[in-house]
Amino acid sequence: MHVPKLSRFFAIGLTSALLVGTTLSTASAADDAVRVRGTVIALKGDQLQVQSREGKAVTVTLKKDWAVAAVAKASIGDIKTGDYVGIASLPKSEGGDGALEVLIFPPQLKGAGEGSFGWDLKPNSTMTNATVADAVKSVSGSTVTVNYHGKEKKIAIPDGTPVVTLAPATVDDVKPGAVVFVSAEKGQGGALSAGRVIVGKNGVVPPM
Repeated sequence: MHVPKLSRFFAIGLTSALLVGTTLSTASAADDAVRVRGTVIALKGDQLQVQSREGKAVTVTLKKDWAVAAVAKASIGDIKTGDYVGIASLPKSEGGDGALEVLIFPPQLKGAGEGSFGWDLKPNSTMTNATVADAVKSVSGSTVTVNYHGKEKKIAIPDGTPVVTLAPATVDDVKPGAVVFVSAEKGQGGALSAGRVIVGKNGVVPPM
């Protein structure tokens, strides 16, 4: 799989889109970040209307010069030692963590938002942004060992786990019916705003 080459501006934009709020260390700060997952109803000017996964209509005001990126399909076999990845996972009953999804970051984003922290993809889920130390394939999938801030974590990646990387997109891709992921900021009165949008494209949807 070829990972698209990204410009410096595009890389900065993608970092903001995916990692806003994820490195916050206090509950009060985290409350200011709202991750919107759902389907586009309409984009009118700077107003993005989304039917959220909870079934609610959500409006996000897009900031001036907002940017958009897409997700592209990858595979477990694309994960190699030295890659920088973001893995959402859940604790397994037998111990350790099992991946819910994997994002392979382009090289330009290595180190962005490094760490392991609570995530809201599913109850009790965690997001780990880290460097792959090794990846071992097994009959039922793979297990990766990742390193972040001097710590080590092993995460099982079952076959069928969504694996994606990042790709270019345009405003035209943010159209009714498109699946989006938006990390928004909550302002006064609960109004949401964001500078970046991650959009599904070519049948691949944001799994994060």
